[in-house]
Amino acid sequence: MGSVYLVRHGQASFGAADYDQLSPLGEQQCQRLGAYFAARGQRFDAVYTGTLKRHAQSLAAIAKGMGTPLTPRMRPGLDEYLPEALVRAVHTGELPKVGTPDAVRAHFRLLRQGLLAWMQGESSPEGMPTYRGFVDGVQLALRDAQTHHEGQVLIVSSGGPISVAVGHLLGASSAAIVELNLRIRNSAVTELVAGHRGHLLLSFNTLPHLDDAEGRALQTYA
Repeated sequence: MGSVYLVRHGQASFGAADYDQLSPLGEQQCQRLGAYFAARGQRFDAVYTGTLKRHAQSLAAIAKGMGTPLTPRMRPGLDEYLPEALVRAVHTGELPKVGTPDAVRAHFRLLRQGLLAWMQGESSPEGMPTYRGFVDGVQLALRDAQTHHEGQVLIVSSGGPISVAVGHLLGASSAAIVELNLRIRNSAVTELVAGHRGHLLLSFNTLPHLDDAEGRALQTYA
């Protein structure tokens, strides 16, 4: 029975003009993940990513840590939703700057509201598909991975697609999927096992490559 390793990208540039850029810490997180895979003799029969820059940069750092090239098949269905569009669909005032802890908390309160409104069909964020279309894109990527059900598949994506994949496997509510999403850590690994009837969840949001004193100092969420 094969496995699918869903990896959230490393820390990006939260609060910067261009979020879609891996930070030096994010690159370090992913290099450590690659070194962890190499140490356990892990090899992949297929690799998938979204089309975002932070996905490509995370995969490059994983490959560097593994000491082996990894060539991905890119799937737009593995791309993240647009946080600002979600927030603007439910909030008409000025958006909070994320330079202070209070502003960060305000941002995530609005993001929760925006996600739930979109998931429940109560908003249409600019530049985004319907939630059903978003789910379909994630499931299509997983069906592609299912074609390698006897092998090992690596998928580098974002918190939104990963939480949707896990939530739908568990039959979770929209609110529960949002909470899963906001708790996925940077470079975390979620493992699915592939069977003849589809995927089953084996582990969620693990950081085996950051599970030491040095690594714990590198753990991030945003």
